[in-house]
Amino acid sequence: MPRSLRLAVAPVLACAAFTVVGCGCAEVDRTAAPRALAQPVLGRSSASSDVASPSAPDVVSAPDVAPPSPRSSPPPAGCRAEAGWSCTQQQRFAAAGGYISRTVSGKGYLSVVFTDRQTGHTWRFGSTQHEGWTASTIKLAIATDLLGRQRAGQITLTAADRHDMATMLNFSDEQASDRLWAKFGGEDMLARFRNQYGMTGLHFVPGFRARTYWGFVKCTNDDLAALLDYVFARVNPADRAYLVGALRGVAPNQQWGVWAAGAAQQPGNKDGWSYETDPYGKHWVTNTIGFAGPEERYLVAVMYQVAPSGTLAGGVHAVSDVVALLFGVPIPAHITVPAPDG
Repeated sequence: MPRSLRLAVAPVLACAAFTVVGCGCAEVDRTAAPRALAQPVLGRSSASSDVASPSAPDVVSAPDVAPPSPRSSPPPAGCRAEAGWSCTQQQRFAAAGGYISRTVSGKGYLSVVFTDRQTGHTWRFGSTQHEGWTASTIKLAIATDLLGRQRAGQITLTAADRHDMATMLNFSDEQASDRLWAKFGGEDMLARFRNQYGMTGLHFVPGFRARTYWGFVKCTNDDLAALLDYVFARVNPADRAYLVGALRGVAPNQQWGVWAAGAAQQPGNKDGWSYETDPYGKHWVTNTIGFAGPEERYLVAVMYQVAPSGTLAGGVHAVSDVVALLFGVPIPAHITVPAPDG
């Protein structure tokens, strides 16, 4: 989570909007090619077995803020599978879109990218090209870069480095992230995120430090979706297995967001939460990226720039309830709200 009370350099104004297609679904990407599924990983890989596990940070629970779960109903008469999505999934898209429209108000901004890796189809809701603070979701890109460079023989990760990488992913530890960035990071790393991972809108926000820093970065939700796509389509299978295991084993402070898909879906996620300052006011950011479903079939990226009047708990519950609705799970989702240490 980037440090609090930052000043953005560009106004961030957007609203959630979508185009209705078929039985209540939003705009879908029909051009994406199907991708091969990764082999399922049911736990941490052996690569992390030599890493000590520090104590998890304190977490606090907050009262549910979401409206009651809507009653389930059978597919509407005449509904047909459209654009690669079943009638059931189209209903879930409609429920998630309706929830976002009711929940996000004022200057808040929430968008979703949901991809089925088996069919290659993608559903989007909201302005997924709107830029916002990445918060700690960028740590997945950092870990991906380090694993790739080590495999290519460009760097050597010591036991201490691997410990830092594990705690960065598991607890979203700031100090571990800072040490890895100081040793291996910089503008060259961000350039690889843009050029190799497809995160073309990602950029460092100057004015806080003399040098590029992971905590002062903005991107779009499409950029976060591109990162997930890269991890599951391009990363070496052994390195991907490590990342999948790490994201499935996150500490309680990250058991929200994509985690709300439910245990049966074997989700894994990297969450990001921080308190930021933009031209329209001080506000919370609650982002979540990850996977769920058999063989990590579904990739989900949700980016939420909470309105200045909103709270951390409200933002965490909102993105979690959106994911729950996408997977047919009743809301409010049962999740853990992290401590406001962003």
